Amino acid sequence: SLLRYVQLDPERVINSFPHELSGGMRQRVLIAMSLLLEPKILILDEPTTALDILTQRNIIELLRMIKADMGLSMIFISHDLSLAAELADRVAVMYAGAIVELGSVDDIFYRPRHPYTLGLIKAVPTVTAGFRELYSIPGSPPDLINLSPGCKFAPRCEYKKPECEKEEPLLVEIELGHLVACFRHKEIGNGR
Repeated sequence: SLLRYVQLDPERVINSFPHELSGGMRQRVLIAMSLLLEPKILILDEPTTALDILTQRNIIELLRMIKADMGLSMIFISHDLSLAAELADRVAVMYAGAIVELGSVDDIFYRPRHPYTLGLIKAVPTVTAGFRELYSIPGSPPDLINLSPGCKFAPRCEYKKPECEKEEPLLVEIELGHLVACFRHKEIGNGR
C-alpha cells in the first residue's frame, strides 16, 4: 500500500482524524495521496514548512526515495534556500510572480546574475561569518495590484539604470541553461 511505502502504519492512520497525527505523518499521508494516480510530475508546495529538523530530514529522504523509485519529476516550491540547494537539479527564482533567474543549483548559488537572487543569497546567515549584521534587501515588495512598468525589482535594486524603470527585461539565456531577466547581468556576475 502507498501508506506503507511512505513509512506509515495503515491501521494507525486510516481511522485517525488529521489532528490526531503529527505534522510529519500528515505530510506523509498527503504525499501518499498525491501518488495514487501515478503522476509523472509531483508539485510540492513548502513540504517541510512547520516541521522540526528531524522530520524535515525524513521527508526529504522520502522524497529522494520516491524520485529514485518512481522516476518522477518534482517541482519543489520553497522559501528555504538550503532545501532548494539540497533537493533541486535546477532552480527558478521568482519575483512579483515572474521568473527572474533560472539555472542549475551551481549557477544560482555560486554565479547569481540577477540582483534579487544575489540579495537572497546575501541574506542567508552563515555560521562562519560570526556575529555580523544580517543583510536585508532594501525597500518593500511591490504592490501586485498596481505594478509599475519596467523591471519589478527596479525600485529595490542597487544596480538599476533609467531603462530598468521603463522597460521590463526579457528572460534571456546568458550561458547554456542559465537564464536571467536583467539588463545589468554582466556587471552583477563580475561584481559579486
